[in-house]
Amino acid sequence: MLHDMAIGLDQRPQEEIARTLAEAQIEAARAVLSATEAICAGARALARAIERGGRLYYVAAGSAGLMAAADALELGGTFSIPPDQVRIVMAGGLPTSARMPGDTEDESGALDAALSALTARDVMIAVSASGATPFTLAAAKIAKARGAKVVALANNRGAPLLGLADVAVLLETPPELIAGSTRLGAATAQKIALNMMSTLMAVELGHIHDGMMVNLTADNAKLRKRALGIVQTISGVGADAARAAL
Repeated sequence: MLHDMAIGLDQRPQEEIARTLAEAQIEAARAVLSATEAICAGARALARAIERGGRLYYVAAGSAGLMAAADALELGGTFSIPPDQVRIVMAGGLPTSARMPGDTEDESGALDAALSALTARDVMIAVSASGATPFTLAAAKIAKARGAKVVALANNRGAPLLGLADVAVLLETPPELIAGSTRLGAATAQKIALNMMSTLMAVELGHIHDGMMVNLTADNAKLRKRALGIVQTISGVGADAARAAL
């Protein structure tokens, strides 16, 4: 199915194409609004897993894998979630160059090793635009067999992945402006939903106060300055007292 604005797209002035691309991204982002209840349920599941010492397994392939990895990699610095409680399982592994082979999403042989430590205490966050990616489906089935909860994000209604999930997050984005390029609208909605879910998890865990990251890892000059400012803002003390408290 083609997007309504796709026909003749390449024949238009570049500025018009740019506006159309932006509008398509905004349209895709709106899909998240109808998924807030499921996103909140997912956040609660993530928080409970962290509280009981379980792990969060982010599992995906391709563009969805990049969105999942981006969220997972932020949890330590932003909210001080211990690195050993977060796992990234991406088809073909995390890329270290600009080459990201597409055929890895069809292969699931490496999952047994990647998920060998998965237990019922853990939660899997499985992301797939189609909701039918073989790699991600196979991982979700392993999680279910181990008793782990599955929080699934997909962009197609009736997707098999959503049917396997304990928490199904449907992000029903419109057809891509560039047909099949799910790095555009689908990925935008996925990233927003993941941002929301992990932030809501942090709220549940008490890591956010008055919109401030009160459990951040201050491991560089910028973040040490931010931590100092947070202590000053909340407590009302001066810089010297805040620095001493840190």
